[in-house]
Amino acid sequence: MLLYNVTITLDLDIQDDWLRWMRETHIPDVMATNMFVSYRMSRLLGHEHEESAIYTMQYLVKDMQHLRRYMDEFAPALQEDHQRRYKDKCAAFRTVMELVETNE
Repeated sequence: MLLYNVTITLDLDIQDDWLRWMRETHIPDVMATNMFVSYRMSRLLGHEHEESAIYTMQYLVKDMQHLRRYMDEFAPALQEDHQRRYKDKCAAFRTVMELVETNE
């Protein structure tokens, strides 16, 4: 299993709208691709960027084949929707991690 991690830094003035849009639109759209098993949203506490909020989205994916398919077929349009909506009010970077062990 792999974790597709997206870390998003956003301006505080869009935080409420962003959270609502993520819950109502973006996450359902990502999960509707059927490429991911589950997701987790977290907020970073106690960071040095007081004018920003930092969130991570972690999507659990079965294997690299599913992740590549997501990145090739679905991610460009979904990322464009996010960028178009929030423009210069946020920045994101993505990482992929191998899930080595869990007690869940």
